[in-house]
Amino acid sequence: MGVFDGVHRGHVHILKETVKKAQAIKGRSIALTFWPHPQKEDGIYCMPHRLRLIAKTGIDVTVVINFNKSFAKIKAQDFIEDILIKKINAKYIYVGENFRFGQGAKGDIRLLNKLSRVYGFILKTFGVIKVNHQPISSTYIRNLISKGNLKSAQHLLSRRVSILGTVIKGDSLATRLGYPTANINPHHEISPPSGIYAVKVIFNQRLFNGICYIGTRPTIKSQIANSKWQIAKRIEVHIFNFKKNIYGKYLEIQFIKKIREDRKFASCQALTQQIKKDMFLVKSLFSRHQH
Repeated sequence: MGVFDGVHRGHVHILKETVKKAQAIKGRSIALTFWPHPQKEDGIYCMPHRLRLIAKTGIDVTVVINFNKSFAKIKAQDFIEDILIKKINAKYIYVGENFRFGQGAKGDIRLLNKLSRVYGFILKTFGVIKVNHQPISSTYIRNLISKGNLKSAQHLLSRRVSILGTVIKGDSLATRLGYPTANINPHHEISPPSGIYAVKVIFNQRLFNGICYIGTRPTIKSQIANSKWQIAKRIEVHIFNFKKNIYGKYLEIQFIKKIREDRKFASCQALTQQIKKDMFLVKSLFSRHQH
């Protein structure tokens, strides 16, 4: 059980141990998680992204509980009895040592331990994993990504920092500049700061090289006054050697390296020249290194 936002090293350890135990007893491994976030935090990953990552650990089934007002009122003991025992028939329960549950988050490890004797399940708790004396937590990783510290975040996640989003229609300005991009709706996932990035793009389980722009497009803002595209930070990705219509499809964008900061250019022509340089730099990066 857990929110598993980030599915970081600590989460992966719990999930893989759950899988191992289920296989040993010929049972079924179940991850039980919650959506939206009980503490109303912005997510590192949206639920479809989180489900993909949980599945990669070998978990058989993921149960997603809708964390709404009525669920938040369920008392801790009732949650154990009505959901974990009667509905799921839990034989082993694996949680992090700081896991809280039930109305007012009153349920904790002590209560789980006490109820394990009442309901006959076996409880296993996992301590917080530390890297360089720093406890791994989703909140800490969130802050690292927001500040652009991709290398440290990647180390704690044990995978590249990435976002999963659907491709939405843009205003085709990038196409008119000669570099068509897929506009990404990241479904409230935490993204790195504004800038230009070398990226890997996963589409239909295939991996492509690309270049990603995150920012508010300061150079061309004046050309789209009163447009909805002017309001928020945008995420656009140009995939090399790719020409498919992918509107409405999921793309996962994995961040490899930041190339430069976003900035305003004197004209669209100057911006186009810079894009050419950015593309050359990113392609050179991929040709020199196997990422």
